[in-house]
Amino acid sequence: MRKLLVVLLGIIISQTSLAQTETKHAKVKTLFHFVTVGDSREEPALVKLSAQEQLWIQNTKVLTRMVREIQAAKPQALFFNGDMIYGYSTDPKIMNTQYAYWRGATSHLMETGTYIVPVPGNHEVQIKAKDDNGKPIKKAVVESEILWRENMGDLIVNPVRWEEITKTKISAWDIKNTPAIGSDGITTDQSQLSYSFDVDQSHFAIINTDPTGFDDSAPVNWLAEDFARAKSRGAKNFFVFSHKMAFTYNTEKQKSLNKIKAGGFDIRKEVRDTFWDIIEKYQAISFTGHQHTYHASQPRKAEGGHAWQVIVGSGGSNYAISKEMMDKPSDRMYSWADVKVKSNGKTEIKIFGFDDQWKKTQLIESWTVTN
Repeated sequence: MRKLLVVLLGIIISQTSLAQTETKHAKVKTLFHFVTVGDSREEPALVKLSAQEQLWIQNTKVLTRMVREIQAAKPQALFFNGDMIYGYSTDPKIMNTQYAYWRGATSHLMETGTYIVPVPGNHEVQIKAKDDNGKPIKKAVVESEILWRENMGDLIVNPVRWEEITKTKISAWDIKNTPAIGSDGITTDQSQLSYSFDVDQSHFAIINTDPTGFDDSAPVNWLAEDFARAKSRGAKNFFVFSHKMAFTYNTEKQKSLNKIKAGGFDIRKEVRDTFWDIIEKYQAISFTGHQHTYHASQPRKAEGGHAWQVIVGSGGSNYAISKEMMDKPSDRMYSWADVKVKSNGKTEIKIFGFDDQWKKTQLIESWTVTN
């Protein structure tokens, strides 16, 4: 009899413990689910394009596959980190054609519950020109900024449509909340180029890293003020989306051969360092494009820093890293980040991708950030 009671008691304790564990896990919910990637445009100098492809200059094969797979994951938003078109033009006919094709290729997402949040890239806002010495340069121009708003402005931001698509409320959206002319090197209207908003306790800031007159930069003064206001409203999770990165990824092979490059706004070290001070202060996660690869890092880890930079400029543009210089397979894969903000204060990040042999998509890497 005693043995029977002990067994029954053990079963009751075991079932109670299991129920408590299940209840505990059940309480952890996904507050917001988004994906992010950038750089889907083709490079006509490197890729032989058909007459039709010359019109839109898009890696359609990669982009449409990504859209299908992202659609299957059912995220609430896609933050696309620039260079969705080849651009480099102020001709409305050329730019409008390329924008229209990209929007058509991604429109299925909006129809099935994923709101598209566009981030300006250098191909959208810059043109090819020459400096005073005749040296080729790329510089942002106001005409391209205007074309950006004309083609993407309806997405930046429509609160009613956002709620219909994502089933969440967007708040703290104000078109006037943008870097002011005279600050951060800003010389032109940056509305709908740099902007921000809240979803629940998460704050999302989108920044233009190539404003007219101050290319390769970040609006650090505006971002610091924007984050401070968000924190005062109760924001706990901070995310920044930009085209250019603060820290360019150089493989170990590149470093060993002294082929180190600064390809983002790290060419302006003072701006980069101030920007990363803000990222560390708020433990934000910085998602970028521009470099056509995937790489995640904690740039100040050696100094005790914890903030993450995640480069996902791997949406179809020509690989940035040659086969000879690559350290790992993901250096040359088409990939994107799948991110879930959880109710327990954690953010889960998973990187999915496939290579140019078109094999099955795989999970490349995953980790959790505690906010």
